[in-house]
Amino acid sequence: MGYFAFHAVAGNTGMVAWQGYKAERTALERQAEAVKAQRIALERQTALLDPRHVDPDLADELVRRNLGVVGPDEVIVDLPPVR
Repeated sequence: MGYFAFHAVAGNTGMVAWQGYKAERTALERQAEAVKAQRIALERQTALLDPRHVDPDLADELVRRNLGVVGPDEVIVDLPPVR
C-alpha cells in the first residue's frame, strides 16, 4: 500500500507532477493567446492587401516606404526608431 501511495503523490504522474503540469499548461495557454492575437493582426493586415480592393491608405504607405516617393509639397521629418 505504501508503495502505491508514494507513487500516487510523488511519482511521475502523481499529485506533485500534476501541479507542475498545471503551471505549464497555464503558461502555454498564455503563449497561445499571444500567438492568436498576432495571427489576428496579420490576418487583418493581409485582408487590407486584397487585390480586389486595396486599402488606399495602406497602399500609399507601402509605396512611399518602399520606393521613397515624396510629393513636392511634403516635408520629411526623421524620427528616432521606436523601441
